[in-house]
Amino acid sequence: MMRADFYLIAKPRFLEEPLRLVCELARKAYDGNLWTLILARDAAQAEELDELLWAFDEEAYIPHQIAGTDDEDDLTPVLIATPDIDAPARALVINLRDEAFSGQCERVLEVVPADPAARDPLRERWKQYKARGFDVNKYDM
Repeated sequence: MMRADFYLIAKPRFLEEPLRLVCELARKAYDGNLWTLILARDAAQAEELDELLWAFDEEAYIPHQIAGTDDEDDLTPVLIATPDIDAPARALVINLRDEAFSGQCERVLEVVPADPAARDPLRERWKQYKARGFDVNKYDM
């Protein structure tokens, strides 16, 4: 069964730097040998995430790249895609965009901002995933 997991940002270390949670999710996926597609909102967010994945933990090495930057997209365990790149879905998708992920995957992760006003659109996504038959879960982070 397909799964959609919503990670609600609550802890101080994620409030100030929400992309740190994305890095930790990517590291956990990589450690579990799950090839991951991260759907960035835009090129600036993709670049920021690329830099943070190199620097967020000195002991963690997470092979990653921004999709379309070279010919090795298929060989890279963590791929960051901007909206203008049509990257194929992977088993795990971390969705940072404004709309629900509509492709096929085993599991999609949605990062929910701490701002209560920003959560309303994500409630709608929850309903969309449920309607598509996903097993939907919530985690406070």
